[in-house]
Amino acid sequence: MATDSLFKVLPREAKDGTTGTVNISFDGKALRVPQGVSVAAALLAAGIERFRTTPVSGAARAPYCMMGVCFECLVEIDGVANRQSCLVPVAEGMAVRSQLGMRELNDLVTSAGGARDER
Repeated sequence: MATDSLFKVLPREAKDGTTGTVNISFDGKALRVPQGVSVAAALLAAGIERFRTTPVSGAARAPYCMMGVCFECLVEIDGVANRQSCLVPVAEGMAVRSQLGMRELNDLVTSAGGARDER
């Protein structure tokens, strides 16, 4: 659910005098966000309030520390789950999805570069 955000991106010009933006999607909704910011900052500025849910209670979570310490900003980015959105810069065409609940161990091993158990 998008609402008016308390977060505002300060306007800035690129070296060529333009103000750059990129197109991304969040849970299937198209967003135009400033380039050069983190996914978390872009989503907060767009009014996104829930990035993920907790595995136990399903409570909504959003970024807290914005520096990669708390893991509250976990999302799926371009099909890869468990990404810290505060550490990933936005890119044109990026598809971001809420991370809901718990992930399977095989997904964790695969995203860490290990072998996937195909039993």
